[in-house]
Amino acid sequence: MRIQQLLDHHGIASNPFADEDAQTDLVFKGACIRNTFHPSWDKIYGDPSEPATAVVFGEKGSGKTAIRLQLARHLADYNAEHPDAQVFVVAYDDFNAFLDRFRDRLSGRRRRTDRMLEQWRLWDHIDAILAMAVTQLTDRILENRQARHPAARDETLPVDVLDAAQRRDVMLLAACYDQSTAENLFKRWNRLRRKLRFSTWRSKWDLVVGAMVTVVAIGLFAWLDPSQFLGPWPYVAIAAGWLPRAWRLLRCSWTAWRISRNSRVLSRSIKLLCRTLLNFPGSQIVGQPLPASPRTDDRYELLAKLQGVLRSMHFDGILVLIDRVDEPYLINGSTELMRALVWPMLDNKFLKHPGLGLKMLLPIELERLLDRESRDFHQRARLDKQNLIRSLGWTGQSLYDMANARISACAAEKCSPKVLDLFDGVDQRRLIDAFATLRVPRHLFKFMYRLFTAHCNAFTEEEPSWKISSSTFESVLALYARDQEAFDRGVGAG
Repeated sequence: MRIQQLLDHHGIASNPFADEDAQTDLVFKGACIRNTFHPSWDKIYGDPSEPATAVVFGEKGSGKTAIRLQLARHLADYNAEHPDAQVFVVAYDDFNAFLDRFRDRLSGRRRRTDRMLEQWRLWDHIDAILAMAVTQLTDRILENRQARHPAARDETLPVDVLDAAQRRDVMLLAACYDQSTAENLFKRWNRLRRKLRFSTWRSKWDLVVGAMVTVVAIGLFAWLDPSQFLGPWPYVAIAAGWLPRAWRLLRCSWTAWRISRNSRVLSRSIKLLCRTLLNFPGSQIVGQPLPASPRTDDRYELLAKLQGVLRSMHFDGILVLIDRVDEPYLINGSTELMRALVWPMLDNKFLKHPGLGLKMLLPIELERLLDRESRDFHQRARLDKQNLIRSLGWTGQSLYDMANARISACAAEKCSPKVLDLFDGVDQRRLIDAFATLRVPRHLFKFMYRLFTAHCNAFTEEEPSWKISSSTFESVLALYARDQEAFDRGVGAG
């Protein structure tokens, strides 16, 4: 007997429990993403008009990735409904590239992952977030349709509303943080310059001075006494004319080297960065914050500049979705390594930065470390002010409702099946109690799929059985509980 034969009999067009990962779950993306929520959803989502931080801990399979996808979808809907008060969404969920670049700056024993992460600081996280935000902003200004960003609308951004200082800020942010690999960064910066009508002609004054001094010196010495070209004075005069250019080139090279050295999670070519900085008139870059020092102050100022630009383009705030901190290959699920990566972000000044909200979806293993931390840590993090959810737990009732929601999403036309319809001799109370032992949606899906398989394998297509017996239910549940216990101990595949 086939599983789909059983489901068709009950008016279910496709298997509601076939997928276990939210990123590939078509049932979730098609129907449940808008109407099936964890009980803590309202606290996590908050009010997009006033971005706020939420720190959520959940075990594997509890729905952290599903919540991230739901946040992105609902924020996209919010942006469509509020075009003049949107939220700029940044997905900070792939740490591999940033960790690799950080590690490449180190040598010897410092490259060991544990020692490497001991040197990871808050400004490294801010650099990574700014890099993703600025790259997204540049893509959207240049109307790069190939690049997809969460909750981003296809409409062209209103760059005409930016004043001269904000155009300069966008160009400066792009010079420091644009991490696109689609084209040469200097060519991309020039395309952005033309799109924003950012003038760079005043930065060419030293070239004009050098060229004019060269022409005048050659003409003057040729007219007065050509034999002077055999001596040093014509060349001294020409060199003096190029001194301003040499000084600017040296200063920009030094600045580019400092930015490259202290932006430890970014990939920046010193040559390209220097070439870009030379296009800024001195009056426009003197005194501006740059990520050229190992400190957070400059990063906060650059973040404020980005927020000012976005505010002018009708973005009231920035939301950063943080997920999958256990998945980078250098972390490999290690609790201590995750702690070293995440803890620098737990800083109240950062988490409560005006106009910035972080939705931190973290593994439950980190929650168990919170109570072991010192008083100084708790005073710095102030997790009591961050919409803290210590466990993304599910009750038997909530999993029962989820099972019904998924079955309804897969129902055939004019059918309204329920999960209870699939069983014989198993009442609602027993189902809820059994689902409570499964704890999280992923275990529910695995169990239901295994249950369907066990039932259908026990019958032929010629003599099918349309109800799952209580004995089959209990035996499969007992076997699954054993496998679940092994998985919890870290010795099973789940």
